[in-house]
Amino acid sequence: MDKRRLGKSDIEITPIGLGTWQFSKGKGLIGGFWKSLDDEAATAVVKAALDGGISWFDTAEIYGRGNSERCLAGALTALKVAPGSVRVATKWWPLLRTAGNIGRTIEKRLECLAPWPIDLYQIHQPFSLSSVRAQLDTMADLVEAGKVKAVGVSNFSAAAMEEAHKVLAKRGVPLVSNQVRISLLDRSAEEKGLLETARRLGVSLIAYSPLAQGILTGRFHDDPGTIAQVSRGRRMTSALGPETLARTRPLIEALRRIGDEHGATASQVALNWLVSFWGETVVAIPGASRPGQAKEAAGSMGFRLSPAELTSLDRLSREAR
Repeated sequence: MDKRRLGKSDIEITPIGLGTWQFSKGKGLIGGFWKSLDDEAATAVVKAALDGGISWFDTAEIYGRGNSERCLAGALTALKVAPGSVRVATKWWPLLRTAGNIGRTIEKRLECLAPWPIDLYQIHQPFSLSSVRAQLDTMADLVEAGKVKAVGVSNFSAAAMEEAHKVLAKRGVPLVSNQVRISLLDRSAEEKGLLETARRLGVSLIAYSPLAQGILTGRFHDDPGTIAQVSRGRRMTSALGPETLARTRPLIEALRRIGDEHGATASQVALNWLVSFWGETVVAIPGASRPGQAKEAAGSMGFRLSPAELTSLDRLSREAR
């Protein structure tokens, strides 16, 4: 797959990036969601992603209180990747904070990621004590000061995304992205008008949890006993259990059949569908805790699904939810 432009910015990215929540090292409010990876393991994951052609990485302040950012920067340093040759996105955590905190904490974000610049800075959740206008005005200040290259949001509704776009437009800064949950098992972005609004505004949607936290790999269908090895948080947020496995089995079987035609796995087909079905509007950031998973994610860009395959999976997706 060819690279595509992130929103109306001049930032070019591969349709598949790498999410690095797994690099939290078990720290912080949500760091325990995943098993802790040491620096060596994280570096191996980043290397596999780069070797597979992935050109960008997404992290966040809240992922281990900066641990993920530092771990990513350390991995890129160890691999001798030149700053600017890959793209890095991170996020500001707004809970119980005001817009003023954006400016007060940007140097810490830059320090954690040094020497890599922040290509995309995102507001992680719409939960700040300040208005959307105040937050986006402050983000625009960072662009004008040369602290970050582009601005995005995450988990914003269609209406909030529209407001963010208007605030930034008055400053001559585009809103380039909205990071939201999208997968074959979660089409709420489509149903709630996010996709239509994003297309109209020229905003990219960055899909997180694109494999529905592992359900779309089919591994839980093959061995339901492995569900017990998953953290309680993951089980709850993905409704991972016998009922979900039964409902989604026809979709998994179709992903495998189509994968056989392309020499691909079920998860590769699921990711390919996600970044193809809506044209160039949607890009995805699967996570990886092992090099093989990063290699597999990158491999999802190596084939093209037919219109009939895209349509068939669309139908099965709607039936599986």
